[in-house]
Amino acid sequence: MALTPLACVLLLLSMQCYISTLAVILKTSNAKPWVNEFESIELSCMIESISTTNPRIEWKKIKKGEPSYVFFEKEIAGDLEKRAKIREPATLVILNATRADTADYRCEVTAPNDQKSFDEILISLTVRVKPVVPRCSVPKSVPVGKPAELHCLEEEGYPKSQYQWFRNKEEIPEDPKSSPKFFNSTYTLSGETGTLKFSAVRKEDAGEYYCRAKNEAGFSECGAQMMEVYDINIAGIILGVVIVVTVLLCITVGIFCAYKRGYFTSQKQTGNNYKAPAKGDGVDYVRTEDEVWENKEMLFFLLRLPRA
Repeated sequence: MALTPLACVLLLLSMQCYISTLAVILKTSNAKPWVNEFESIELSCMIESISTTNPRIEWKKIKKGEPSYVFFEKEIAGDLEKRAKIREPATLVILNATRADTADYRCEVTAPNDQKSFDEILISLTVRVKPVVPRCSVPKSVPVGKPAELHCLEEEGYPKSQYQWFRNKEEIPEDPKSSPKFFNSTYTLSGETGTLKFSAVRKEDAGEYYCRAKNEAGFSECGAQMMEVYDINIAGIILGVVIVVTVLLCITVGIFCAYKRGYFTSQKQTGNNYKAPAKGDGVDYVRTEDEVWENKEMLFFLLRLPRA
């Protein structure tokens, strides 16, 4: 007897239900969860269908392509030891998430008594980290019309921080033309790098500047720093140059005149002012030829004296 179309549909549905009761099937409520650092997070792994009474449940952490166990043989292990627990039947709860926990996690369930005895589900966890206080660099003083650069940097936040600059507690827009207060300013502001560049500083640009680093986890600010803008005194600079040139010229003329008058001529020793060094005690000096003849004549005279 031929089966009617309705009977075929019912048969297929019954076969599908039968097969599903013999297969382990997993699902999750959130495949890409996120959490702020030091908060708790659940990695949902729900067993939708299973026949085996005691399935083997394992969790693996996959970072840079390398898997490692975090739940194995009914024990929390590896990076999550003493910081996680299993919520029945297979959900992993991280109690104190840190930035190092950002990774992919794989829930694996093995059911030996089921026709489809294995299933797995992949969950990507992101731990967001609040930025720390950024390092800010603001020039103390800049002359009118000269360029200036302000820098802001923070490297701890995750995801990567975006930057805002403030002057006198008012946010500086990325486009100066969008605000009447900054319409005439000539600057570029990068929210990605935190650099604020003035191509030509104006007197109106003077003030207290500070930077804010922010992401989805929060924000941090550096302390305000004063930037002064001053006029260049052209007349004073010219006068200073004239004074320096005059002083150098006077010194040069003085040295030349002194040289002409012989103040720098060295005096040589002559034979008239030469003095022989004094004889020291216990030192034998070589006798001159005249002294030798005088001694000979004295000896000859003594020899010719009559003897008594």
